[in-house]
Amino acid sequence: MDAGVDTLQKALQVNLDLRWYGTIAEIGAGQEVARWFFRAGGAAGTVAKSMSAYDMAVSDAVYGKADRYVSQGRLQAMLDRELQLNIDRLSDQRGDDTSFFAFADTVVARSYRGGNECHGWMGVKFQAHPRDEPSQVVIHVRMLDEEAPQQQEALGVVGVNLLHGAFFQHHEPDRLVESLLDRLTTGRVEIDLIEMSGIEFRMVDNRLMALKLVQVGLSGAAMFGPDRRVLQPSEALRKKAILVERGSFRPPTVVNIDMLEAARTAFEKDPAVAGREVLVLTELTMANLRAGGDVVDRRDFLARADLLAACGLPVLISDYLAYHRLAAYLAWRTDGRLGMVMGVPSLLELFDEGAHAELPGGILESFGRLFKNDLRLFVYPMLRDGRVVTVDTVEVAEQLRPLFDYLNRRGSFVGLDHEPDYLPILSRDVLQRIPTDDTGWEEMVPAEVAALIKKRGFFGYGRSR
Repeated sequence: MDAGVDTLQKALQVNLDLRWYGTIAEIGAGQEVARWFFRAGGAAGTVAKSMSAYDMAVSDAVYGKADRYVSQGRLQAMLDRELQLNIDRLSDQRGDDTSFFAFADTVVARSYRGGNECHGWMGVKFQAHPRDEPSQVVIHVRMLDEEAPQQQEALGVVGVNLLHGAFFQHHEPDRLVESLLDRLTTGRVEIDLIEMSGIEFRMVDNRLMALKLVQVGLSGAAMFGPDRRVLQPSEALRKKAILVERGSFRPPTVVNIDMLEAARTAFEKDPAVAGREVLVLTELTMANLRAGGDVVDRRDFLARADLLAACGLPVLISDYLAYHRLAAYLAWRTDGRLGMVMGVPSLLELFDEGAHAELPGGILESFGRLFKNDLRLFVYPMLRDGRVVTVDTVEVAEQLRPLFDYLNRRGSFVGLDHEPDYLPILSRDVLQRIPTDDTGWEEMVPAEVAALIKKRGFFGYGRSR
């Protein structure tokens, strides 16, 4: 079945369901979503109004002044305004039998001159039942097709999928997320934020929805802050100097925090960082979350997320196991300096030639991609056989020593100060102690992490009591 037929069937199912009635308002890429409902037939039973407001003055007159027209704030103004108009104008006549909705998008597609970022915000605010409190789904979408007509087509399909999913799958949030890609491919669109709110989604943790986006391939990465709110990565990273530490954080230890603090101190001494806001990130890879299997333990994921939040740290979930892919993702979203924080063991893994076999140019190509934007690796020592191993004393394979020395001399590696008492601490040892009567683990993690583990019973705490 081709995309057109399937999308038309979804639009027709919405049109034939007499519960739904509302507005479709689109700015920036034509009436691509509304068009599907009119093509399907029966749209008079669904669409109270469709509109576009391309002129900024017209848009401001309808929705209020905006600093940016392709933004979540503008989208929210559209959703709020259009749903309230429907309720105010139509509630007396048909409010007992009708679930009102407002769909909106504000996007920028490929311009005639090209070269612009092709992305937008899209959402639906709706009553799941007549006279119900509203619920809402908002997404940020990037269109990846080269030509504007194909981008507009993809946008229309995503919009129909979003409306259909909100109306018929709001009780299954995971399925709603999966359905956004129906009849599309990940090569055509990327959705790097989804936020569900309102009465129907009161039990939804949007961090799990962020995880789902990466799991199903809708995005290579997703992000949320220590306040649990999902973040749109391009906006959160824009113009910032970024320092990121990859880890399991199961649980976060005093070593993880010391690494970040030492790296930040060194990072901020870089003249290229002066005057920039520094964003410190923790990163969880899908490979780590899957732990060698295909399924992610959601309770384990949320435990790690909550503990990182207790430390005040935002989280990036990524499917970029190779460091150069993570670097490319970040470099595309900021013009600021990039730094990665790692221990000596991770640096040694980088110098394993087998880890770069997927690239035609092997380790040289991998390192060329990793360091091309003057990225720095901030390297924390490790303890081996009672001896402290630093970036200056670490041993790599003999044939790779010239490469290591070259990168070291050019400043790609920055050795970090460390707390000697922390070097013996390993997350896996802490994890093994938590379910036992051994309370020594509490000194190995930040105080707020220990308190939350005990309060919430994370990682089997209290099992032996």
